[in-house]
Amino acid sequence: MNAPADPAANTRRITYILVGGVILVLLVVALVAWNSNKETQAAQQKADQLIATLNQAGLPTPSKDQVVRVLGDDGGTVCADPNLALKKAIMYGPATNGAAGPGLRPVIADNRLVQAGVAVIKTYCPQELPEFPQTAEQFKTADLVNR
Repeated sequence: MNAPADPAANTRRITYILVGGVILVLLVVALVAWNSNKETQAAQQKADQLIATLNQAGLPTPSKDQVVRVLGDDGGTVCADPNLALKKAIMYGPATNGAAGPGLRPVIADNRLVQAGVAVIKTYCPQELPEFPQTAEQFKTADLVNR
């Protein structure tokens, strides 16, 4: 003889199916949202403009795809507030000796570091450009890297 069906087992099965369905729907929504950041024509044009500016200055250039993904058509987080303290700290990072803690010291940075920053600001958020040189002037720079 067969034992009667356990009602708790049916409830668990229905719960698992519902939870699995909700997770599946959330994954689809996340995938659509992630892919919705399409490369716009404006982002392509600004990336071309930035790459041309960097080439003209003799600076190393990233791929167009990298520039579009990172900066988009509005400069991304670079233009949100370029003079924010955390962004200044991130920008100053390459101008240090690389030590941690109390051994961290500023060094003379290559002028190309500042030139690249100015090129990004000039291309994506020129309204921030008047304030940016004040930040860039805090670097002690020299022509250090052979081109």
